[in-house]
Amino acid sequence: MSIAKTIEITASSKKGFEDAIKLGVAKAAESLENITGAWVMDQSVHVAKGKVTEYVVRMKLTFVLK
Repeated sequence: MSIAKTIEITASSKKGFEDAIKLGVAKAAESLENITGAWVMDQSVHVAKGKVTEYVVRMKLTFVLK
C-alpha cells in the first residue's frame, strides 16, 4: 500500500509557461522524493509597459510518502 501527498506550488519563468512548469518541478524535487505527477491549476502573466515580462503557473504536485 502506498500513501501519496499533494502540495501546491507557484513557479515563474521569463521564457514561458512550459519553462515555469519544468523549473517548479525541478526545484520541488530538490527537497521532495517520489514526485509522481503535476496538475497545472492556473496560468497567468505579469505585464509591464504592454509586454509580457513573466509567466506564472500554480500547480499541485503529488508525491508518494516513504
